[in-house]
Amino acid sequence: MPGKVLSPYKQVPETRADLDWAELVTLDLSLFDQPEGKQKLADQLAYAAQQVGFFYVKNFGISQEEVDRQFALGREFYNLPLEEKLKYHNLKDLESGEYNGYRPAGLRQLTETIRDNVEVYNIPKFDGFHPRAQPPVLQDHIKEIETFSRNCHDLVITKLLKLFAILLELPSEDQLVDLHKYDTKGEDHLRYMHYKARSPEENKLVGELYSPGHTDLGSLTLLFRQPVAALQILNSKNEWKWVRPQDATITVNICDALSALTGNWLKSSVHRVHAPPEDQAHVDRLGVLYFARPNNHVLLDPISNSPVLEKLGIKDNEFTKLGQHLTMEEWCKVRQTQQQRRTKAPKIEGTNYTYENKELEVIPGYVAKIYN
Repeated sequence: MPGKVLSPYKQVPETRADLDWAELVTLDLSLFDQPEGKQKLADQLAYAAQQVGFFYVKNFGISQEEVDRQFALGREFYNLPLEEKLKYHNLKDLESGEYNGYRPAGLRQLTETIRDNVEVYNIPKFDGFHPRAQPPVLQDHIKEIETFSRNCHDLVITKLLKLFAILLELPSEDQLVDLHKYDTKGEDHLRYMHYKARSPEENKLVGELYSPGHTDLGSLTLLFRQPVAALQILNSKNEWKWVRPQDATITVNICDALSALTGNWLKSSVHRVHAPPEDQAHVDRLGVLYFARPNNHVLLDPISNSPVLEKLGIKDNEFTKLGQHLTMEEWCKVRQTQQQRRTKAPKIEGTNYTYENKELEVIPGYVAKIYN
C-alpha cells in the first residue's frame, strides 16, 4: 500500500552572520573509482583525519531529492502530538543503553528552570536484529528509509573505510569494511534529530549551548546538510570554529571506536552544538544523521597489522591501558548508559559545563570528557 504523499521539505535561508568558519577538506567521492583516485583521496584525508577529525564529502551518490525526503519524514514525525511520539519511547531501554526509538526533550536537567531541548528518533539499521514498531508516518515509507540507510553505508561509509585502510597501509583495503558489515549485528542507526529554539534569555542561562563539547562513540557520523548554523568543532589550536553548511555535501566526523582501533592515531572529533546566530535563533533545527559503528563482536583493541601504527610504536589505546578489552557491543552499552545517567544539573559558568565524576564514569578508570 503506497504511503502518504510527502509535501516537499523547504530549508530555511542560511545565516548572513559573519561567523568564524572552520576550514575543512572536501573529498570528491566521484574520484573514488578513477585511476589513482583512492590514493589521492586518502592523501587529502590524512590531515583532517589526524588533526580535526572533520571533513566534507560531495558527489556521494545519494540525490538531493532523496536527502530532502528524509528531512520531510523527520518533519512529519516531529509534527506528531507528543502522546503519539511517546508510544515509541522506552525509558528503561534508554537507561540500559538501548538507544533506538524516541527520546523526548527534557530528560536532562540543565538549570533549576531549564531542561535540554533535543528530541531524537533513532531507526536501527535493517540487519534483522532490531525489530521495532514504527509510527505509521514512517512505516508507510519504511522501504524508502531502508534504501537510504543502506545507501549511507554502501555508498559513503564503505568508501571512507577503504580510504582509512589505505592511510593505515593495511594489507587489504577491505579490512575495516569487514568490521562494519551492514547485515551483521551492530548498533548503527539513522537519526532524525530536532532542536527546539530557545528564547535569548534561556540561551544565556545555558551558555548559549544546545549541547556541550563531546565526541561520538562509533566509527563515523554522517550529518546531511541543513542550513541552521549551530555545529562547532574544536580545532588543533583549541579554538571553537563554526561548521559551514555547504550545498550538496555531507559533514563527516571521526568517532571514538575508529579512534580506539587506531590507538588514537585517528582523532575522534570534538564538537558541540551552539545556539544559532541571531538571524536564525528563532528557528528549530532538524537534522538527518547516520551513525556507523563496528559490528557488535568487534574487539576495540588497536589494529596490529598497520605498518603506520607499528612505525609509531602504537600498541595501546585508552581502554587497553586500563586492562580493558571491550567489544563494540560492550562499549556501546556502557557509554550510552552513562550518557543517560547524567540526571543531576551541571554547574554552568559561561560555556563551561562541569559534571560530577560519578555522572561521567563509563567504566572504572575511564571518565567521559566534556570539552569546555
